[in-house]
Amino acid sequence: MGEFVTLTAADGHQFQAWVDGPADAKSGLVVIQEIFGVNSHMRNVCARFAAAGYRVVSPALFDRAEAGVELGYDAEGVARGLDLRSKISEAQVMQDVSAAADALGERVKGIVGYCWGGTLAWWGATRTTQFAAANGWYGGGIAAARAEAPHVPVQLHFGEKDTGIPLSDVELIRQAQPDVEIFVYDDAPHGFGCDDRAAYREAPAELAWTRTLAFFATHLKA
Repeated sequence: MGEFVTLTAADGHQFQAWVDGPADAKSGLVVIQEIFGVNSHMRNVCARFAAAGYRVVSPALFDRAEAGVELGYDAEGVARGLDLRSKISEAQVMQDVSAAADALGERVKGIVGYCWGGTLAWWGATRTTQFAAANGWYGGGIAAARAEAPHVPVQLHFGEKDTGIPLSDVELIRQAQPDVEIFVYDDAPHGFGCDDRAAYREAPAELAWTRTLAFFATHLKA
């Protein structure tokens, strides 16, 4: 059963993080939120990874702007999430991601993220050396950062019908990073992996989940 704990970033900022999974796990994951906070869906995602045997830490990245944020998936939630995200710098976000990785101790660790978190998972691969593998689901900022060189294996997932991430952006990423494993899911919109959203598509979500678990099983061997 998971719980919130308090972590401290390198600049002294204290924030909440959801921790789940066996304390003696040999591998760990930093699970990065969408723009809706570490809400019930993200905690359920953490529980699924925990059930697969991983120690999991999901940092509440919005705590730098407002503590305890859990948003819904309506237009108001989207607007508020975007506003909160705009108040946090890339450097601050990565300090919190780094602190979450530190909380996993010396075990081999990966990073996985969704939506905003998909982009941050890419940054985790390119801007830190704390992870052995990175996995991003529909990260809208990856195309803009496609020239950054990942230090570790990366797997990315995109929806064919994602109106915020055109297939032309996915192709730009493919061209810039031919060694990155990229999957595009037919008829899947943005957020297809979230079963609390109208965008949820069970078949591609479960396929992406299976591929994600297989990817980490390969690259997070202790």
